[in-house]
Amino acid sequence: MISFLRILVVLVLIGFSGLFSGLTLGLMSLDYYTLKRRAKLGNMQAAKILPLRHKSMLLLTTLLLGNVAVNAALAVYLGSLTSSIIAGITATALIVIFGEILPQAVFYRHSMYLGSRMSWFAWFFMAILYPVAKPLSLILEKLMGNERPHVLSRRELLLFLDDQKKTRRSELDEDEFDILEGGLEFSEKRVKDAMTAIELAYTLQATDVLTIALLARIQEKGHSRIPVLDKIKKHVVGMLYSKDLIKVEGDTNTPVSAVMRRRVEFIRDDALLDDVLNRFRKARVHLFVVQNKWRKFVGIITMEDVLEEIVGEIADEYDSVIKRKTR
Repeated sequence: MISFLRILVVLVLIGFSGLFSGLTLGLMSLDYYTLKRRAKLGNMQAAKILPLRHKSMLLLTTLLLGNVAVNAALAVYLGSLTSSIIAGITATALIVIFGEILPQAVFYRHSMYLGSRMSWFAWFFMAILYPVAKPLSLILEKLMGNERPHVLSRRELLLFLDDQKKTRRSELDEDEFDILEGGLEFSEKRVKDAMTAIELAYTLQATDVLTIALLARIQEKGHSRIPVLDKIKKHVVGMLYSKDLIKVEGDTNTPVSAVMRRRVEFIRDDALLDDVLNRFRKARVHLFVVQNKWRKFVGIITMEDVLEEIVGEIADEYDSVIKRKTR
C-alpha cells in the first residue's frame, strides 16, 4: 500500500510538471492579437484563452513558479526514497521526458485546443500563487514593457500569402490570392510597368478629317478615348472621346481638332501606381498621357491598366493583342 502511494505521488508530481511545462509553451506561443481577432470572429477556444493571455506576465510567472516548485518537490521526494545520486538521475530523466519534452510537444501541436480545455488549471494556480507571482509580473512588465503586435513587412505578407496558398486549406480561392498579392505588389510598381507604349497606342492627328472610313476605324478599335497629336506627332494636344462622335457625319470635312477636348492630363513614367490611382480619382479622368523626364510622349495609361496590375488581365471584345509593358 505504501509503495503504491509513493508511485501515485510521483505520477501526480510528474503530471503537474507536464501540465505547467506544456501550458507555458502552449499558451505563451499563442499570439495575443491573433487570439483577439479569432475571438471577434466567434472562435470559442480563442475567446476562452484570450483573458489568460491578456495577463501574459502574470500567467508566465505563475506557470514557471508552479513548474519549478513541482520539479523541486519531485527531486526532494525521490531523494527521500533512495540515494541522492539515483534520485537525481531518476528525477532528471522523469522531468526531461515526461515533464518537459512530451507535454511541450503535445501542447505545441494542439495549443489552442488544450489551452482552452486547461484554462481552469491556469486560473486556479494564478489565484493560489498570486501573492508571489503578481509582484514578479509587475517587475517584468516594468522591464519588458507591454506586448506589441507583430508587424509584417510587405515582402513578409507576400511570403505569408504564398505559404497559405500552398497549404490548400485556406478559405480563399486562387483568384482571391492573386488579387491580394497584386494589391501588395502594385504599390511598388511604376507607370512605365503598366502603360501602353507609344508605338502600340492608337492616336490621331489634330488635322485628320473624320471621314466615314476613319469613323469606322475608330469604331473598330473600340477605344473610348483617343489621344490627339499635333502635326509633327510629338505632343498631345487634345483627347477625342468616342461618345462625342455621335453627332458627327462622315465626309463633311470635319477635322478632329473641331471635336476633340482640349483638356489633357499628363503623368510621369516614374510615378508610382498607387499615386496614379489617387490622381485618377481626383482628376475624374480615365486616361493619362505618359511623359518621361524630358517631357517626351512615351505612352498612355488608363484606369484599366492600373486595375489590371491588381486583378490581372481584363480583356474585352476589342482586345486583339496583349499590350507590351515597358520595363
